[in-house]
Amino acid sequence: MRDEPIPILLNPAAGRGRAAQHAESIVDILESSGIRSELKLSTTVGDLEQLASEYAAAGASGIIIAGGDGSVHEAVNGILKVGGRTAFGLIPIGTGNDFAKASNTPLDWKAATSALGKRLHDGIPARIADAGRINDRFFANGVGIGFDAKINRIARKYDWPIGDLIYLIAVFEGLWDGVITPNVEMTFDDGHHSGPITLANVSNGPWVGGMFHIAPMARIDDGHLDLVFAKPVTRSRVLALLPKLIKGTHIGEADISAKAIRQFRLIADEPVPCHVDGETQPLQTDFEIEILPQSLLLL
Repeated sequence: MRDEPIPILLNPAAGRGRAAQHAESIVDILESSGIRSELKLSTTVGDLEQLASEYAAAGASGIIIAGGDGSVHEAVNGILKVGGRTAFGLIPIGTGNDFAKASNTPLDWKAATSALGKRLHDGIPARIADAGRINDRFFANGVGIGFDAKINRIARKYDWPIGDLIYLIAVFEGLWDGVITPNVEMTFDDGHHSGPITLANVSNGPWVGGMFHIAPMARIDDGHLDLVFAKPVTRSRVLALLPKLIKGTHIGEADISAKAIRQFRLIADEPVPCHVDGETQPLQTDFEIEILPQSLLLL
């Protein structure tokens, strides 16, 4: 057994409320691997971030996050805002689990818990990964600006337990409402784009919305971010691109641009939707993003 129990920060609302059902089983699986744990449940948005911040500020060597991409987002912000180096292990029990895919974490929560327990028991060193910063927030997986952020906003209003398919349904609702094409000024490293776009995605990991392979070249430990942006497209063009976005074969299409970057700035003529790690942000016009190399430790 470990001398000190490792905290499990669990979001009961993750996975459209299914996470709470697995809390005690997670503790039991870790116990069977020789890992003592201490379960901490969040009760509202921001709780998990505060808990992660407190553990990081106290110098905790490791914590476990049981939840989805929103839980990862809160944990990363809690750790990084205090300049912490606390490592975290992930048990994916969310809806999209994009960061779990990006970090090669088993998507089955039982398998992920067992694998994490074994690594902790065997004393496997933490892996190093990158993070990013957008304005005053940090992110682990990526940022979406424009149409994909609109889709994310739509998806979050549904509580149907159908996993990734919720995002596909949101795409069709978003298309019915119309494709937004804000006029923007973008600068990135030594590049520049001026004019209307459908979306701009700045990725640390390859997936968004669970099923969309938006940046297939992205890796969470390569020291850069990957910008993918689309010129203005019609509803029919979005439908034509949809299967390619799922497969990750859209890169190279005439209306899609992709580039590895370290810094990014976007200024829009009017407030536009944005998500950070799948978390809906207020409408805004000014986005400044940078890579934070080797700033995360993954158990």
